[in-house]
Amino acid sequence: MSHHTHNSPILTDADAEQRLDKWLHISCLFKTRSQATRACEQRRIKVNGETAKAAKTIKPGDELTIRYPNGRYVNFDVLGVAHKNLPKKLARDLFNMHTQELSDKDIELLQLLKETSPTRPKYKGRPTKKERRELEKVHNKYRDD
Repeated sequence: MSHHTHNSPILTDADAEQRLDKWLHISCLFKTRSQATRACEQRRIKVNGETAKAAKTIKPGDELTIRYPNGRYVNFDVLGVAHKNLPKKLARDLFNMHTQELSDKDIELLQLLKETSPTRPKYKGRPTKKERRELEKVHNKYRDD
């Protein structure tokens, strides 16, 4: 068994590769692997400009684009792969993130969109326990005993 002196779990050589969904999870870009898989299924992940499936193999040097549910696109360069979960601090070394710089005009447009888009109600689906208690409080207040 050969010992590495720098004993880093991150592999950066060109022949290191890994499944996309696994990499997205290990790099802490998604909380769980199934979330990463789902994002791939929803065609929200591109590798080198091509929509990629969860099983696609990626390697250092590839470029990923993730479309977040809020419509933001973020590009990442894959710098390395790791075959086990890493502490978040280390996981940051797996990629280099480019946030797309928005011009003032873009920001202005986004603000406008935000102001004009209908606000979604706070209650989506079943109310949470906390929300239900709040509701009950309101109901009881207006109920004549």
